[in-house]
Amino acid sequence: MSSDTIVFTNAMVITATGVPPFHGAVVVEGDEIVEVIDGIARHRGEARGIDLGGRSLLPGLIDAHVHLTAVDADITEQSRRRFESEIAVLGAKSLTEMLARGFTTVRDAGGADAGFRRTVEDGQLVGPRLLVSGRPISQTGGHGDQRLAAEHGDAGGPVPHIGLIHVIADGPDEVRRAAREELRRGANQVKVMASGGVMSPTDRVESVQYTREELSAAVQAAESVGTYVMAHAYAPSAIAACVAVGVRSIEHGNLLDEATAKLMADNGTFLVPTLVAYERLHDEGAVHGVGREYLDKLVDIIDAGLESIRIASDAGVKIASGSDLLGPMRRFQGEEIEIKSRVLGPLGAIMAATRTSAELLGLQDKIGTIEPGKQADILVVDGDVIDDPKLIGRAEHVSMVLQGGRISVNNLC
Repeated sequence: MSSDTIVFTNAMVITATGVPPFHGAVVVEGDEIVEVIDGIARHRGEARGIDLGGRSLLPGLIDAHVHLTAVDADITEQSRRRFESEIAVLGAKSLTEMLARGFTTVRDAGGADAGFRRTVEDGQLVGPRLLVSGRPISQTGGHGDQRLAAEHGDAGGPVPHIGLIHVIADGPDEVRRAAREELRRGANQVKVMASGGVMSPTDRVESVQYTREELSAAVQAAESVGTYVMAHAYAPSAIAACVAVGVRSIEHGNLLDEATAKLMADNGTFLVPTLVAYERLHDEGAVHGVGREYLDKLVDIIDAGLESIRIASDAGVKIASGSDLLGPMRRFQGEEIEIKSRVLGPLGAIMAATRTSAELLGLQDKIGTIEPGKQADILVVDGDVIDDPKLIGRAEHVSMVLQGGRISVNNLC
């Protein structure tokens, strides 16, 4: 064993492969996991040994639905009150904070561009591995159209370059062009708004947005360059339309029913619930300036969230994990795992935020589990996360974070 080898001993190992947790050791050499040991590890020569004292060791967490540039809870007013440079700095700061919570990979679901990703890859910014969607695509009057009903003017007029900015596109040709433009600008995947939402002024949550022809245009544009479409959708009819044309992941999905869940399972479509966003928006939204007209929309979806996960789980849908938290509420990012554990159990919720999310992102051969040959994205948590999943994703309980074998966070010293 070389001097760049680390042997984590005396750990409660959670591999996220489906194997029950066990007391054991994990050996990391360079950027790779080379051995997972059930039981006591032997001395490894020049290897560096780290006794974890029974702490939980699990894969680095993956959040498949964040918004780095939604730096305020009231995103409808953000672009009127914030300088673009201010949004960029605060977005970068939030990335570093996510890594400190144990999230080693995140997918931005709209707002962040390829520049954020490049600064992380170049080592100019300390943060999780980042996949970006660029600007989400919305129909006129859809979830991405932030104009009030009484406002005049073109939704496609002058807008800031940084923030939670959307592209308004109507008809298959416009949608195709919009998707191609985001891909040209370096998006890893395309985001479309297929139904109404909470933080939009002129639609209903359950409204269906975009025809199958429009959705298909986005899917074709993405697939032509080897990527996929993720879709914001709540209502079963909106979800079904997305599944029918090959959308890879349904974001939120709170109003999911049994028939649509079966359709998703049959087609291998992923569900990315974001339940913590609704709980925290309900509890803190008014304090952070979110208008009553938006908070009232939560009534129809907040109570349906856990039931949608149960329905999806019973149908065999692949359930990944996202948070979708806005501004100061992002500090509750880890709570999503605890909420999911109420239906999926602690191990199931952890697997949603590791193995299944890695599969969704197409990174299952590299990350998401503790197995030989995987990149050493590892989280060590102070405590038993199976007994108490509330410990997960909270910076105060993080003992160590490795990203690609590099120790990014070390609170053991």
